[in-house]
Amino acid sequence: MTSATVPKPVPATKKPFTPRQSIALVFCCTLLGAAAQVLMKSGAETVAHPGVVGVLLGLFTNLTLLVGYCLYGLSALLLILALRDGELSLLYPVIALTYVWVTVLSVALFHETINIFKLTGITTIMIGVMVLGRSGMK
Repeated sequence: MTSATVPKPVPATKKPFTPRQSIALVFCCTLLGAAAQVLMKSGAETVAHPGVVGVLLGLFTNLTLLVGYCLYGLSALLLILALRDGELSLLYPVIALTYVWVTVLSVALFHETINIFKLTGITTIMIGVMVLGRSGMK
């Protein structure tokens, strides 16, 4: 009886994300984070108000809130993956786009008003992300 040598398993190598892939992943995080915040606001509007127990029960049984929590968690997991291979100084400012998406969704879904100060803030965020993105890609 001959003993055959069993090949040793090759350890899986982690293929890092490219800088563009990391940025795209963080961009997706901003969209998921904004959707999560909108769902949490929608869910919070329907949470029962009588007493602490009612509020706590509502926080854990409200489907809209639960979906918002899940999206927020998914966003955090994707962010961890992106940050693993990307430059923090380049990626983290992209997260500020979440403020832009939340403002746009708030106006569209909750009929909130947008004034010159909000518009100036959104414009400043977008310009800042573009400037930091261009400087980080060179």
